[in-house]
Amino acid sequence: MSSANLEALGPDEARQLYLEARQDELTADTREGQDYRLRAFVAWCEEEGIENMNDLNGRDLYKYRVWRREGGYTGQELRNVTLRGDLATIRAFLRFCGEVDAVGEELFTQVPLPQVSHGEDVSETTLDPDRAKAILDYLAQYHYASRNHVVLLVLWNTGCRIGALRALDLRDLDLDGDRPNAGGPAVHFVHRPDTGTGLKNDEKSERWNGISEYVAGVLRDYLAGPRHEVEDDHGREPLVTTRQGRIARSTVRDVLYRVTRPCWLGEECPHDRDPAECVATETGKMSKCPSSRSPHDARSGRVTAYRLADVPRVVVSDRMDASERVLDKHYDRRSERQRAEQRREHLEGL
Repeated sequence: MSSANLEALGPDEARQLYLEARQDELTADTREGQDYRLRAFVAWCEEEGIENMNDLNGRDLYKYRVWRREGGYTGQELRNVTLRGDLATIRAFLRFCGEVDAVGEELFTQVPLPQVSHGEDVSETTLDPDRAKAILDYLAQYHYASRNHVVLLVLWNTGCRIGALRALDLRDLDLDGDRPNAGGPAVHFVHRPDTGTGLKNDEKSERWNGISEYVAGVLRDYLAGPRHEVEDDHGREPLVTTRQGRIARSTVRDVLYRVTRPCWLGEECPHDRDPAECVATETGKMSKCPSSRSPHDARSGRVTAYRLADVPRVVVSDRMDASERVLDKHYDRRSERQRAEQRREHLEGL
């Protein structure tokens, strides 16, 4: 299609149109991730003075790639695998824009995707199990039963994803373990896409996960005290709340970034920064601390702790709602030495 036949469409309007069009085919987590990447693209368009998608060309897409790779939007340089994911979203977005006559039909093919070497698609960061325990001990002593305490405690104890944590309602709790066939306290992860809390693998993600008596006690105290007694937009009673309703995914991430920073625990900064001047102490920028960890890092740390304790892989797979292959590739962070020592313990005397 020639440029003369294109219809004017602003970058942010195009972003909204794309997300609305794909709402039924993307999970909430995927849609949120794509929205974040597209907001970066919209921010770049604003910097470049691009107000109409019609004006984009292949040279612009190369400029955008360099901008993102060198830290545009976040202030942090992107690894190849992260950059590839970012540009893959832009590619799908521009394909859609071509279908609605906002850009040339073939423009999406000019998005330059970087090559990713074998193994580079695996995250190198994790929340070390010993560090997770230290943070939870600190929370228990100084922020007991706070929302921050509950968020990390549930994520760590169950190994669940953000979406599963958000999906929990009060009706999904069995804190006394008195339901039929219950062996103790547990939480029930339920797929409810029609009211805004679909799970990663749809109904296949539904499961009961046992929790310890200690975790059940913390949840009781949270419900009796700090929890805001509010309903969400669908009249449901979420477990973890803010004044506005059900906790947002971004808020869960902010909790992890906040409590995993050494300075938040009163520790000396290992990066030789002055907390009084460090940008990572500001709300919304805590992910810029090199020591901060994400909910995904907490999940990989939980898997690592299970594997170090020799919990059978099939048990971990069921509890974490992920295949053994995915757990091995993306979540198990045992060192080669730790693996060797575990093999030694199993093989000694044979």
